[in-house]
Amino acid sequence: MPTVTVDGVEIEVPDGATVLQACELAGKEIPRFCYHERLSIAGNCRMCLVEVKPGPPKPQASCALPAADNQEIRTDTPMVKKAREGVMEFLLINHPLDCPICDQGGECDLQDQAMAYGRGFSRFDENKRAVEDKYMGPIVKTAMTRCIQCTRCVRFAEEVAGTPELGMYYRGEDAQITTYLEKAVSSELSGNLVDLCPVGALLSKPTAFEARPWELKKVPAIDVMDAVGTNIRLDVRGRQVLRVLPRINDDVNEEWAHDKTRHHVDALVRGRLDRPWIRKNGKLAEASWEDALKLFAKKLDEAKSKVAGIAGDLVDAETMYAAKALLSAQKGKHFEGRQTGLDYDVSNLAAVRFNTPLADIENADAIFLAGTNVRWEAPLVNTRIRKAVRRGARVFAVGPQVDLTYPVEWLGDDLSQLGKLPSAVTDAFRDAEKPVFIAGPGLLAAGGQGDAQAAAHALGVIKDGWNGYNVLHTAASRMAGLILGYSSDGGIRAIAAAKPKLVLMLGADEMADDAFASAFKVYVGHHGDKGAKQADLILPGAAYSEKHGTYVNIEGRVQRGERATFPPGDAREDWTIFRAVSDMLGKPLKFDRFDQLRAAMVADHPELGIDDGTVIDMPFGSPELAVKGSGKLGYPIADFYLTNAITRHSPTMHRCSSELVHGEAFEEAAE
Repeated sequence: MPTVTVDGVEIEVPDGATVLQACELAGKEIPRFCYHERLSIAGNCRMCLVEVKPGPPKPQASCALPAADNQEIRTDTPMVKKAREGVMEFLLINHPLDCPICDQGGECDLQDQAMAYGRGFSRFDENKRAVEDKYMGPIVKTAMTRCIQCTRCVRFAEEVAGTPELGMYYRGEDAQITTYLEKAVSSELSGNLVDLCPVGALLSKPTAFEARPWELKKVPAIDVMDAVGTNIRLDVRGRQVLRVLPRINDDVNEEWAHDKTRHHVDALVRGRLDRPWIRKNGKLAEASWEDALKLFAKKLDEAKSKVAGIAGDLVDAETMYAAKALLSAQKGKHFEGRQTGLDYDVSNLAAVRFNTPLADIENADAIFLAGTNVRWEAPLVNTRIRKAVRRGARVFAVGPQVDLTYPVEWLGDDLSQLGKLPSAVTDAFRDAEKPVFIAGPGLLAAGGQGDAQAAAHALGVIKDGWNGYNVLHTAASRMAGLILGYSSDGGIRAIAAAKPKLVLMLGADEMADDAFASAFKVYVGHHGDKGAKQADLILPGAAYSEKHGTYVNIEGRVQRGERATFPPGDAREDWTIFRAVSDMLGKPLKFDRFDQLRAAMVADHPELGIDDGTVIDMPFGSPELAVKGSGKLGYPIADFYLTNAITRHSPTMHRCSSELVHGEAFEEAAE
């Protein structure tokens, strides 16, 4: 490890570290615009200048200079100060200085660094250049006159997103960043460009001119748009969530979030259920809470033990636990969270989870994808796979061909391919030190769980100290639901065959309309979507942003989100509804407050009470399953942007779907 001296302090730095990283290890702040820890080094903004000896007697860009033994680095000399002031002066030559109307104001790197490292005046009085704004689609708004050509957006699009649609045109003073042919950015990760931009050139179009950063209350939460468990921050003003940003978590989402996570929030105030409804003579009519709860209690009492609970994709663990406690008091035994009809063996939960830590996927050297479109089912897992490919990993796949943003060797779309793998696959996995097998929802829907485990065993993906067998789910509630017992032998079809008299739907919007034709359906949820339309009684609940909740991601990581706002109108937190009904039945649940509910859940399921961010220890034991052997595979997600009740009520998600999935053209109004 090299030993360097930073402003008189001697420190050791890791091999391969740069001078900039050495300075930060020594506690020195180094200004930068083009440098980013997760992108390749460009070295073109020159803001990170320092003085290094031995070396030429001039400032040097610390981001591109390797740290070496016996280097003497100075960050505070008059030469460095003057050089940084000069760089900042050049950067501001053409900048419009329109901070009062810029959405980046208050969280702008250029603003902060101009105050800390720039001059108090400019010596240039030439005319500023102007650059025409570019069209980048429904997510990214541009103000390209502010651009300082740091190329962060270009490098992100090429290296992380895998959609190299951005680049620089022309040279010198005429240089501009743009999309090729000025078309919409097609990546589902395009919202990250806004976070990366150190100035106000790339802005969030859905939230333009909505609020200033200092007006917003910041609440930590967990994303429910997929099962990865992205750590997010909800920015709230008053009673409305205005913005979603990712929180840094290197073990889960690094510092990225996909566009569905970021921009579904406009639906949290649209299409909401804010009062109870009762179906009378085939039509829904408004009702009071008293009447609605009395009807619920009456129907529960009449149904006795012939009740069933179906959990949707966005539900937290506490809601599922409270609902199960209510129905179990009626001797109910039918609970299911796989509302689309999936049925797979859950006798060993480790065999149906993502066993390889998400952060280790990027170290894999051979990857097999079976029945999964990872790019749409888990975009942030796809970025990890892309990292592995950039480091030399080979990827093989069985399923319909799609663009995953990296080279894939497709073997066909029939399940039988898993039983007759070509030598190219077996040879690659035989030589692999960290092989990975990912079975997706398309494979599970085809009943190929046994085929996947047989293929994974043949490829040797489980070794001492390494478990490369992974099952990819798409529902945020899935792993917690399996832990809580929301899985029945035979799946939802077996429950339907038992003909329950009452079905409690916990935000279950993907369930077939005719699944329980003769049952009395009670829908507890937050949007008037598919589930509400088939219900006989609608009780308005809280969205994920309006309640505290525990979620378990695909790898079994327990994470907790906090309440950011309150439910609208007469809507209530879901568990309070079940508590009130239990009183009417004369079988009160054993909790009156949320902390008591969580304590009761943890008492029954201690694994859900471990520290926030900890992965549940699940001993792996592959069950003996039959090999099906044939059948075409498909993917469950037909439209990435419209996958649940929230996104289907989002104008931004509908615009993304129309333009980026279905190719509809939109004309922009002149501004």
